[in-house]
Amino acid sequence: MMFSLSLMAQKRYDEIEYPELNEIETPAIEEFSLDNGIKFYLVEDHELPLVNVRILVQSGSILEPKSKTGLASMTGTVMRSGGSENYPADKLNKLLEDNAANLSTYLGFSSGGASLNVLKEDFDDILPVFVDVLQNPAFPEDKVDLAKTQTKSGISRRNDNQQAIGSREFRDLIYGENSIYTQQTEYETVNNISQNDLINFHKDAFVGNNMMIGIVGDFNTEEMKQKLEEAFSSFPAGEETNIIFPEVNYDYPVTINFVDKPDVNQSFVTLGHIGGLRENPDYPAIQVMNQVLGGGFSGRLFQKVRTELGLAYSVGGGYRSNINYPGSFQITTMTKSSTTAEAIDAIIEEIERMKTEPPTEEKLQETKDQFLNSLVFRSVSKSQILNRQMNNEYNGLSPEAFNELIEGIKATTPADVQSVAKKYLRPDKLQILVVGNKEEIGDQLDKYGNINELDISIPQPPAEKKEQEAGDANQGKEWLAKMAEAVIEAGTEVTSIAQTGSQTIVTPQGAVDIPGTITNNYAEDKVKAILNAPQGTIEMTVQDGKGTQKMAGQEFPMPPASVKQIQQELERDYINIALSYASLEAEYLGKESIDGTEYVKLRVNFDTPVTYYLDPATNLPNILTYEQFNPRLGKSQQVKTTYSNWKTVDGVTFAFTVESTADGEKTSSQSIESIEVNKEN
Repeated sequence: MMFSLSLMAQKRYDEIEYPELNEIETPAIEEFSLDNGIKFYLVEDHELPLVNVRILVQSGSILEPKSKTGLASMTGTVMRSGGSENYPADKLNKLLEDNAANLSTYLGFSSGGASLNVLKEDFDDILPVFVDVLQNPAFPEDKVDLAKTQTKSGISRRNDNQQAIGSREFRDLIYGENSIYTQQTEYETVNNISQNDLINFHKDAFVGNNMMIGIVGDFNTEEMKQKLEEAFSSFPAGEETNIIFPEVNYDYPVTINFVDKPDVNQSFVTLGHIGGLRENPDYPAIQVMNQVLGGGFSGRLFQKVRTELGLAYSVGGGYRSNINYPGSFQITTMTKSSTTAEAIDAIIEEIERMKTEPPTEEKLQETKDQFLNSLVFRSVSKSQILNRQMNNEYNGLSPEAFNELIEGIKATTPADVQSVAKKYLRPDKLQILVVGNKEEIGDQLDKYGNINELDISIPQPPAEKKEQEAGDANQGKEWLAKMAEAVIEAGTEVTSIAQTGSQTIVTPQGAVDIPGTITNNYAEDKVKAILNAPQGTIEMTVQDGKGTQKMAGQEFPMPPASVKQIQQELERDYINIALSYASLEAEYLGKESIDGTEYVKLRVNFDTPVTYYLDPATNLPNILTYEQFNPRLGKSQQVKTTYSNWKTVDGVTFAFTVESTADGEKTSSQSIESIEVNKEN
């Protein structure tokens, strides 16, 4: 057996010797301003024939109305995706691609901006394009609609990721659900945003008094100054945006909070409390404390929770210090459901130990060396150094803030680490949040106090109020009975039906054919499917509000949204309705002609009513319609399912061809080859 010499020569993290850091050389930065307020920072770098432009804009989502949350982000997106009147999206994309240039725009929480990366030889040609996109974005309606659809699609998926849920909900615990610091985009707020809103938000943001521009690259400074003055002088000075950061009122509550996510088998644990501000004189010592507690492989948390106890693959965090509003002290880990409380206890124990047991001189020096050497990688390029200076100025920090941090870290002693731990860490005042599987976790969390079970359901936008058509309940019952008799012959007992065939699903990437067998067990409210999907055989089972999925020898819980959809489909299945018609409420709504055929219109009143259109000659349900909310689009759609090619098998009349549409667009079709009545599943 052969071993790599380089692998055998690798050292443990605590065996690495760190040399003394060299002084970080700060490049010469040429600064100048235009009469319209734009500030420029120029750094020559002749190593590569490139020019990089970075723009900082004093704006962001902190300024958007709560009713239109998502406006800033969408503005930044459509500035780029929509191009300008002179350079529409397709023309802009081709121009940039042909010149190997990259142009981007964005608006974040409390700052925005743009960037341009281009070859030196193309800079003169692309700079006017860049300026035009920034100054005169077109915001075409189709790109606005696309951005809204993409945003809604993101909303629909925000509960898919366990860690994303934990991060979001913990912010709510620290800053409050109604805080500007936790404001999140919803379907309704996206619907409130118009094209004019984007135009006006951009108009207020991209003005001279809000803009800082840094340029690094292969150029002559004097020549570049002249080019920039000619290109950016046309921007209006405008009014400087005044961004106000509200105070955070936090009184160190002790809470235990839980989010039930049935489709996972691990717990994502977050615990902590409010953090601090960057301007704190103790900031360097706090950073060292963070490294000692949760800094990578050598941190106390990692050594205890993973190495010693084997409770998690990763664990870490620390006391965060934001610039404009308090950060948070936050420790996170992922552990097996069965060891949730054990992991929490181990983390709390290590937080308490930080207050009582300072690091040794040797351990502290090792931690400081690791940390200081990692900071070097923040200054490996002139672009990084310039960006840091611009960020410092934008946020009101000293130009020497980075060097002061390094010196402060070097001067930190074991006593300093223990002192800031005692001062800022509150292991007795923690808020604990667990995102996990309630059934698997059991009662482990009870010992921490009363559990707040958090609701993470995604609010749907207010539905358009439609006056429900009045119907005749007596005739409804009669027609429902006729439909039941047409579907299931008198005296026939039906507990389940297994259908074998192929289903075609229409996706944005095209139609996908999925053959297989689906068994609906009406007696047990159970659905089992064995599908031959492109990625392999998938077996799905849904019953009692839960679902499992098996593939490649592994079993996974199904997402709650998928389980709910399958349950609803079973509920409105015409076989199920025929079996339970005596207990259902139905209304006869008269007759209606569709595509030249007259049908009996029958509404069945579930939580979401469905309407069946019966063929008066056969009493069979040829059409089904209902309203269904589409999370990806963020709106309700009219779903229509058409049944045809009816055949009677063992006393059951079954539609062997099924086609479904949503708002007139085809979504799926089924071609059934055979059915088995009362098949065991």
